Amino acid sequence: MKSSVSRAVVAASVTVALGLTAACGSDDDGKKPSEPAKSAQGSGGEKGEKGEKGAKPAGEKSGALTTADLEKAILAKGDLKGYKLEKLSAADMPARTVPSEPATCQPLANMFMLATDPASKARVGRTMTGPDELDATIITLALLAHEKGDAEKVMDDLRTATKNCDAYEHAGSKYREVAALPAPKSGDEAVSYKVVGLIEGQKTPMSFTVVRSGSTLAAFYSINLLKPKEFGVPTKIVDAQVDKLAKL
Repeated sequence: MKSSVSRAVVAASVTVALGLTAACGSDDDGKKPSEPAKSAQGSGGEKGEKGEKGAKPAGEKSGALTTADLEKAILAKGDLKGYKLEKLSAADMPARTVPSEPATCQPLANMFMLATDPASKARVGRTMTGPDELDATIITLALLAHEKGDAEKVMDDLRTATKNCDAYEHAGSKYREVAALPAPKSGDEAVSYKVVGLIEGQKTPMSFTVVRSGSTLAAFYSINLLKPKEFGVPTKIVDAQVDKLAKL
């Protein structure tokens, strides 16, 4: 019975989290949606190093990977023992975004939908649940293909937003207590932060981690509606995904 109840809670958590994501792409929220800017073709010029260099090697390819490439690189059944993965559909990752207020928080609002500006060339996503039947933590992960220069810009914008954004409103929802978190030493560069949203009447912290490996971004976020204070993306999941991406 405990197993059935816990999995029901997990399913509800996924539904709520993805429901909020889908709402961000809706045309019926009273706000005019905007299309993310398209990545500039042929960009990918080298920039200076930013942040700490990670221990994990990254590929030298500066061009964007394809959807087929990403499907090969994203975590799959058997990559992490005990973890179950479900594929995110295109509807779960809407391409159209809604402006945030204030605009300085837009990169964070975009990432909640696993979207970026400049827009990615291709995206694939999964939700993960762990081996503990009583753990209601839901981890959503995605790989986003860019030209290298665009990927670096997205990381710069996220890093700046975590410093300059304290709170924002987006698609009718309020988010508070934005704060940077220690970033993992993974990939070429990484950024981590938390956002506290109001979900089903309770303050719910969400943890985000985005890692750049070459021209591709590996994005993760974690939420636990049953125990809101217990959140975070396990390092082993981040490392496993970035390692698999780098091998591609």
